[in-house]
Order: sequence, then structure tokens, then C-alpha cells
Amino acid sequence: MMAKVAPWKKDRVSELTEILSNDGIVGIVDIGGVPAGNMLDMRSSLRDRMTMTMAKKTLIRIAWEQAGFPEDSLNSLLDEAVQPCIVHSENLNSFELFAELDKTRQGRAAKEGEKAPSDIVVEKGPTEFGPGPIVGEFNAVGIPAKIDKGKVAIQRTVTVVNEGEIISGDLGIMLAKLGITPIEIGLILTGAVEGGIVFPASSLNLDLDGFKSDVISATSGAFNLACNTRWFSTTTVPTLLSKASSEAMSVAIEAGVVNDDTVSLFITRANAHAMAISGQLDSSALSGADAVASDAADSDSGAEAPDGVEEGEEE
Repeated sequence: MMAKVAPWKKDRVSELTEILSNDGIVGIVDIGGVPAGNMLDMRSSLRDRMTMTMAKKTLIRIAWEQAGFPEDSLNSLLDEAVQPCIVHSENLNSFELFAELDKTRQGRAAKEGEKAPSDIVVEKGPTEFGPGPIVGEFNAVGIPAKIDKGKVAIQRTVTVVNEGEIISGDLGIMLAKLGITPIEIGLILTGAVEGGIVFPASSLNLDLDGFKSDVISATSGAFNLACNTRWFSTTTVPTLLSKASSEAMSVAIEAGVVNDDTVSLFITRANAHAMAISGQLDSSALSGADAVASDAADSDSGAEAPDGVEEGEEE
């Protein structure tokens, strides 16, 4: 006797199949461990760019097969999802979808029995806590602490949990007090299907900042090479003309060519040399020059004949 399938399951599979068959891209998201309040905030911020539909893995598998997608691709996406959710978007491509969902990642305090996603390290240094029982609580979970200058201080940098190890409840509480939230939550995309091609999340995680920096560096290098080889184009001509004009002006100045463009520079240079020379003269030199000029003026004005000597008469 065959077991009867609940009508709501058939309706749910039909709904999922329609979503998977629509135009656009489809992705599998893991929402495991996301608190309800955080989930509502994340969904509201993404509602205008994508739809999200939660369902059990068995129903997703049936709808996936009915939509004509290869089953092998789904296995790789569902294996990494604790609590899967189907996302669909007609406005984003796979890379943009990953980037938008990656923004929802955030940390939370570790709970009893959870595995460390990576090595959890507590750095050496002072804390905000004053003297009290908290020193013993830190030491009890393997965080070396003592009182230093009226504050609780971590004595040395220590790895309290290695990647993959179980986190105790007491350790999770003390890590949270230090502001360490090792458990990452968010809408974690495990993969997407676009144009019949399955993209795992690892292939969608692009370093956009690094890519932008590489493009800028390559563009700058190509422009410098084009200018140095005198490659004429609409981009390089203004720079090449400016460089040629500057070099022509330098040659004209060094050759002493006087024209409307260089005469002002020659005057400026002569004035600068004169100011430099005058700056090297001290006050005594300047007063001596004034005295010589004064004597010369007196000799010119005193060229009259002495008393008792008539004009034309020899002395």
C-alpha cells in the first residue's frame, strides 16, 4: 500500500518548480543559525532584488529534478547547507547575487557545543574590566589574565580553540565579553545556477577591490608605455603635445632664443641673479660704494679755480 502524499507538499513542490523554471538565476542559501530577528532584517533589505523561499531538502530535490536541473549539481549545493533556502533574482547575475548576500554576514557569540570555524585567538593587552572575580573566570577557560594598573589585562596572546574543536559554553561567554564573536551567520550562498551552468560559491567570491586596483595599474602602465613609444591616439595626443611644448621651451631657453614666450623668463632669471648677488653684499660694502659715489660727485662740483687765481692763469 503506497503512502499518501500530503496535498500541501504537492503544492509546495509545484511552487518551487515554478520558481526554479523562471527566467533569471537561482541559488541555494544556508540560513542555519540565523536568529529570527536578524532574518527578518536581512530579508527586508533584499526584498526588492530577490525572492527567498524556504523548504525542506527533500522537496527541493523533487522540484529541482522536475525543473530539469542535474541532480549532481544540487547535491554539492545542499551538502553545505544546514537549513537551505532557494533564492531567485531577475535583476542580478551570479556574482552580484553573491556580493549582495555576502553583505549579510555577521558574527555572533559561540554557544555550547558549536565548532570553531577557525582558530580563535585572544590577543595580549588590557581590557575594560576592573579588578574582580572575572580574573578567575578568564583563567578558568584558558585565558591568562591578571590585574595591571587597575584593569584586567590578558598576559599573553593565546589560541583558546583550534579550528574544528568544540567550544564550551563558559568559553563562549567569556569570548563574548571580550567582543569576540567567532560564529558567522548570514545568508550564506552555497552556489547558483545561471544559464544552465552551476557556479559554486568559491568561484563567485571575487576580490573586486583587488581587481579594480589591477585594472587601474594596467591602464596606467599601458598609457605610460604608449607615451614613451610616442603612440599617437586620442588619449595620448594631449599628453604628447604638452610634453613636446615643454621640451621645446627648455631648448629655447638654454639656447638663448628671445621671443614673446621666452623673454619674460629671461627677465625673471636676470632679476633672480641680481637679487642673489645683492643678497651676498654686506652693509659695509654698500656704504663704501655710497662713499665712492659721493666723492665722485664732489670732485665734479668742485672743479672751480682756487681763490686768487684768475681764469686762464696757470697755478
